[in-house]
Amino acid sequence: MVKAFRKKPTSVIRTNLSQPEYSKSWFNFIKPIIVVLCLLVAYGVYSQWSDLLSSLDNSPIKSYALTHKTKFTTNADIRSVLSEEPELKGYFGQDIQELKDRFLTLSWVKDVSVRKIYPDRLSITLLEYTPVARWNDEHLVSQQGVVFDLPKDRFDSSQLPALYGPDVSSKKVLEAWYKIQKDLESRQLILKSISMDVRGSWSIVLDNQVELRLGRGDWLPKIDRFVTIFPEIEIPDGKRLSYVDLRYEHGASVGFSQK
Repeated sequence: MVKAFRKKPTSVIRTNLSQPEYSKSWFNFIKPIIVVLCLLVAYGVYSQWSDLLSSLDNSPIKSYALTHKTKFTTNADIRSVLSEEPELKGYFGQDIQELKDRFLTLSWVKDVSVRKIYPDRLSITLLEYTPVARWNDEHLVSQQGVVFDLPKDRFDSSQLPALYGPDVSSKKVLEAWYKIQKDLESRQLILKSISMDVRGSWSIVLDNQVELRLGRGDWLPKIDRFVTIFPEIEIPDGKRLSYVDLRYEHGASVGFSQK
């Protein structure tokens, strides 16, 4: 006799399926709480990270090494910078940017790279400005037109060109120097100094001490005018030509001084 097949009560099946759904619902409930706790722990570790590393420093940084020979910066300069307040910390606690800012207070330092070497040493790379001209008789100008200073006993600037003008115009004056110098060379004239006032008016001095007052605007036609009239200028006895004022539309005025 064949027995009929009977299915299990559906109520039992529903009971078995409800357990995973209940667990999943519980996990979804606590998941945001777990994420928040993890973030709080991560933030706590991050905020205390520098203190944790600093606690590993047994001693402050004690020595340094230059990556290349410097032209103007001495070991005394470097030791003086490193001895400034605040005192040096250990390998983990020392702020590199703070050290870079210290070195950049040296007027002739263009840029600096500082690297920590474990356990207590620094590697220092200094880039210095190269002086190409004197500025207002007191400072120097770099190849980039930056005004800076150097201790008097470290560089003789007496043979450099002399530039004058507002500090904010140093780059413009330097560029004008190179252009006018080139223009004068083609006329067999040698430029000694150049100046610009706050109104943008130019004047130059030649190696024979004659000042050419060029004013504003294009200087080329004014220099051409000087070259034309210079041989015709009559210089009184006991006098020397002091200046030629070329700021007029046509012609020029001249001035003399004692020899």
